[in-house]
Amino acid sequence: MKLLHIDSSVLGGNSVSRGLTAGIVAQQKSLHPALEVTYLDLAQQPLQHLSPAHIGAMFGHPPADAAVQADIATGAAYLDALFAADIIVIGAPMYNFTLPTQLKSWIDRMLVAGKSFKYTEAGVPVGLLPAGKKVYIASSRGGVHSAGSPTAFLDHQETLLKATLGFIGLTDVTVIRAEGVAVPDLKPAAIAAAQAQIAALAA
Repeated sequence: MKLLHIDSSVLGGNSVSRGLTAGIVAQQKSLHPALEVTYLDLAQQPLQHLSPAHIGAMFGHPPADAAVQADIATGAAYLDALFAADIIVIGAPMYNFTLPTQLKSWIDRMLVAGKSFKYTEAGVPVGLLPAGKKVYIASSRGGVHSAGSPTAFLDHQETLLKATLGFIGLTDVTVIRAEGVAVPDLKPAAIAAAQAQIAALAA
């Protein structure tokens, strides 16, 4: 089995989401000792944001810029890693009510018409990722934005990521969430609750 471990937080050792992804991966390795793990740190090795050169390349116009060429090749390799993985673990902190730009850049390379999705003759999108993949999202939030919260409408983080994954065929998604971590009185309990969720996955 293969696991793809993705981190996107820019906070390094102070990151809550990185701690949660590490816990999920450790749990999966204990369940599957022969698990092969591929690690992507999108904060340390970010993909470029889409540019006119990237769009041109999609339409058969290779970019002259060597850096863009290399970036396109890296994006293609990241897509190959997504296809190859049986388990996908994504660290997704909330930044200003949405995803880190590093994770959004990754998303922009994963949604490729004809590769990860297609449209039927009726215009209905169909995801092309193989069935049977399991996704874990390690979600961290400074505030509280889950269902029932007065600020739930501000969640463009988990909602965006789950919609994106579903669009390409990844529908078996479990969210491990720690929210309220910017509030000192809430942070310890929030992290403990997320860790309990991770421990329960092995039960």
